[in-house]
Amino acid sequence: MARPPVRLDALGEPLLRDLDDPDPRAAGFSSRDAYARVAPAAVQSPKRRAWVVGYSPGVATIGVGTATELLMQALAHVADHGGGDVTLWRAGAVPDDDRAAAGAGLDIDRELFQMRVLLPLATLGDHDRDHTSGVTLRDFRLGDAAAVLAVNNAAFSGHAEQGNWTEALFAARRREPWFDPHWLLVAERDGDIIGFNWLRRHPATDRDPEMGEVYVIGVSPHAHGDGIGRVLVRAGLTRIVESGVHTALLYVATDNAAAVALYRSLGFTVTRVDRAYRAEVLPS
Repeated sequence: MARPPVRLDALGEPLLRDLDDPDPRAAGFSSRDAYARVAPAAVQSPKRRAWVVGYSPGVATIGVGTATELLMQALAHVADHGGGDVTLWRAGAVPDDDRAAAGAGLDIDRELFQMRVLLPLATLGDHDRDHTSGVTLRDFRLGDAAAVLAVNNAAFSGHAEQGNWTEALFAARRREPWFDPHWLLVAERDGDIIGFNWLRRHPATDRDPEMGEVYVIGVSPHAHGDGIGRVLVRAGLTRIVESGVHTALLYVATDNAAAVALYRSLGFTVTRVDRAYRAEVLPS
């Protein structure tokens, strides 16, 4: 499928992935030099179909009215295809994004901090040292897939994007060109995987240096309070530095106070706020 002649990064990764391998239920809408796309979400609820929608370029370029019209066309497509829950993510959301979403009937749902830190970290303090007992960190192996998936789904139970992953979805992510098993650390205790830190490498762009992302980090609920998360974060940052990358980033829900406090204590600072908007669309 030919891509539309507009800047597409604002669509977000799920929709860029759909453009590479289009779902037959997906659709795109154009208005002048702007483009919007809607597609079924990778993670589906057993009760109601989930969709993702995005538009590009930013509303500062195309105008709030145009963005709203594109979103309304996308929501009408969802209604014509059985309805469902629709989520729009905007990176670095601004008031015009709020107005465009509201005009199409989408409400603010969630926010994420993008946080970054320069590496290597400062000298370890006592609170940063590994006081966990009997925990081994190692690279991911193919035979770990089921256990890592189980930890992921338990750690993110009820999460719209990261919870309820299937074996097929996890396998598809491991086929991404950026996947490296050396960048998927697992924490093991008494022969059981109790956590993981999945890293991702981002090449340099005209706006950003090369970066290592803490893509997904999960700890089994049975191991909460054991300091596993902090150990995994620090081990991941060490691995990023060892690869020659000196900037790390991650995304965390703004209302996850414990995680935000952990990352701030390691030197991460907020560099951007992303916002999700949501609407429940009834079938037409």
